Amino acid sequence: MQQPLKARVRNGRLVLDEPTDLPEGIEVELVFADGEELGDEERRELYGALLEGSDELDAGQGEELTAVIAELEART
Repeated sequence: MQQPLKARVRNGRLVLDEPTDLPEGIEVELVFADGEELGDEERRELYGALLEGSDELDAGQGEELTAVIAELEART
């Protein structure tokens, strides 16, 4: 599973702290990591979905990241 990427703002631009192997030109949605916009119920739902996804990966039901990216790129 891909680890979250961290970036810093430098001269008004986001700069990743480390190199990435993401495909050139891919669009990435950024959100603030503080999570303050989530209410308690939304946070519970998010954690539940993350746990469910983790269980699916452990059971071998996940998809390769490259396949997911290719599918998303095909939609645009």
